[in-house]
Amino acid sequence: MPAKELLEKAQAIQEQLIAWRRDIHMHPELSFQEFRTARMVTDTLRSMGIEVETGIGKTGVVARIGEGRPAIGIRADMDALPIVEANNVSYVSQNNGAMHACGHDAHTAMLLGVAKLLNEMPDRPPGEIRLLFQPSEEDSDSEGKSGAVRMIEDGALEELDSVIALHVASTLPSGKVQIAAGYNSASVDSFNAAIVGEGCHGAYPHQGIDPIFILAQVINAIHGIRARRINPVRPALISIGAVHAGDADNVIPNEVVLRGTIRSYDDETREQLWAELEKALAVARAFGGDYRLTIIKGYPSQINDADVAELIRKTSVDMMGEDSLVHEEPGMGAEDFAYMSRKAPGAMFNLGAQFDERNRPHHSPIFNINEDCFPVGTAMLAETALRLLQQKA
Repeated sequence: MPAKELLEKAQAIQEQLIAWRRDIHMHPELSFQEFRTARMVTDTLRSMGIEVETGIGKTGVVARIGEGRPAIGIRADMDALPIVEANNVSYVSQNNGAMHACGHDAHTAMLLGVAKLLNEMPDRPPGEIRLLFQPSEEDSDSEGKSGAVRMIEDGALEELDSVIALHVASTLPSGKVQIAAGYNSASVDSFNAAIVGEGCHGAYPHQGIDPIFILAQVINAIHGIRARRINPVRPALISIGAVHAGDADNVIPNEVVLRGTIRSYDDETREQLWAELEKALAVARAFGGDYRLTIIKGYPSQINDADVAELIRKTSVDMMGEDSLVHEEPGMGAEDFAYMSRKAPGAMFNLGAQFDERNRPHHSPIFNINEDCFPVGTAMLAETALRLLQQKA
């Protein structure tokens, strides 16, 4: 089937894609709590006559279309965020304190659309297309493991020859495709630290060791890491997101607590950032204080396989023309699809989904997406999977 014809078939089911997305959007569930979403996905797939496995990676769902090798995986994440939605739409979240503010509802709906298109295709190439409905991309469990890790541990990616995914992008024109080989998202680590001093009366600072004064020196040292300690051609950052100290205006506290995020692309820079952060906090000792530091290791960087990325690019051109592609530098966001694309050669592309002229960033209470892009994403995933079956045969 020509790529353009597959897009036409996806456009014919646009209303169904929208209905699926809005149903999920109205009933958002947080990480590893996607029970209703998983049931909805399971019931929908079984109504199509597709084999389904449930409880994979705790609350994930795996479905198979076809069998044997090659085997191509397509992943969609299902979890929402702990955000109160501020949109005035008919499909606003009904679960107070939870919201699909990153587009995972759309990812899930489009993968259901892929299932419908491919399951009804009589001349599908031989091999297996494995649909991976993943829980918990946004968070990790008590053991620090996200949904991708849990699904891998449960064997969901065994014997896959390749794996692909998309992510909607609220800043890109609706229906446009952004894809490039190499680093696509950053590694992410968190840190908890404390600068320790000696508390005293605010009127007599010389009788103690002021951790807030020390904090000022430490923050300069932390922000100097990227500027003076890291190779300037390597993407890297350390951002401080929270600082807490004291409870009274006339009391110098014993310590200051700070938390932040660490991001980079390559593993060497990642480890250097950890070491340099330790050195920056050690400045506290020069002023008579001390420090504590805990680094919580998160997702690795996500790397798009060059061959798979090129296949996605060509698919977009064949389906919609050269002007379907947009160029955008990869950012410092993180994605646990990184674990999957390191398990099997894979790539993730960004699908433009700009809702209107208002800035609606991901993870914000006013995040929303243009549903007109759904047929493009659905057709792109389906056509890329079919081409990978042929390529890997």
